[in-house]
Order: sequence, then structure tokens, then C-alpha cells
Amino acid sequence: MVMRVSTFLAPVFLAGLVAVPAQAQPVKPDPAHIAATFAKDIKWTIDANFGEEVAYIMGDPAKPGPYIMLIKWKPHTMSTPHTHNTDRFVYVASGTWWVSDSPHYDPSKTYPVPAGSTGIDKAGQVHWDGAKDEPVLLVLYGQGPANTVKVPEKK
Repeated sequence: MVMRVSTFLAPVFLAGLVAVPAQAQPVKPDPAHIAATFAKDIKWTIDANFGEEVAYIMGDPAKPGPYIMLIKWKPHTMSTPHTHNTDRFVYVASGTWWVSDSPHYDPSKTYPVPAGSTGIDKAGQVHWDGAKDEPVLLVLYGQGPANTVKVPEKK
């Protein structure tokens, strides 16, 4: 009996294997419909003002119109007090963003803004920011032309 059942089930089992469709490979969308840039392909540069890494996703802060940029702060790297001529809207994508509105640079007096939070660098207002013990990735939106003006140190 065991021999008969296994003789009968073997072809059924093999037919079942053949009938299972192969996993379909994902189809890359037409870039005219959805354009994607993989993280490995994002072009990063070093910002001359404070040394953070920046990548421009859309637009150009030096030109009129909207722009979106990524900012990567390495651990223990911060800007110094400065202002911008336009509002800049920030989303903390990863890490903890440390901020201050003091005209005096003192990292021990910065305030933590965790991942998933948002913020606004208000036009004309002194602030500075960066990372403490971990890297930080920010997504920033603004309207150009935008500039950064370093503020002289006040004690």
C-alpha cells in the first residue's frame, strides 16, 4: 500500500512544483512617470560655510524658486551662529539634530530635536545647529535665492 500511494503521489507532487510560477522580477518604472535616485547615486558635496555634506535634490538655493536639499552632519560637527535671508523648513530624517538660537557658540547649550521632527530656520534669526554623538540627516526645503551670513561671536 505504501508503495502504491507514493507511486501515485510522486507525479502529483512533481506536477505541483512545475505549476508554481517563478517569482516575477520587479519592473523598473518609466522615468517619465516616476524617477528614482538610489542613495548610492546621490551626489554629495562639502558645504564651504560649515563643512557639512549637502546634496541638492531639487532646485538651487542660489537661484529664484523652490529648492530641496539634504544635509548630513557627522558626529561632533556643528555650524556656528548664522542667519539666512529666507525661511528654511527642516525635517529630521535620522539622528538627533541639536539646535541653538544663541549668538554664542556653546554645544553644551543646544537643544535636541529627534528624528521624525520638523523645524523652521526663521529668516533673519540667529541660530546654529549640527550633530553631537551620532550622524544626522536633514531634509531641507526653502525658496531661493537664499544665503547664509555668519554672525560675529558674542560672549
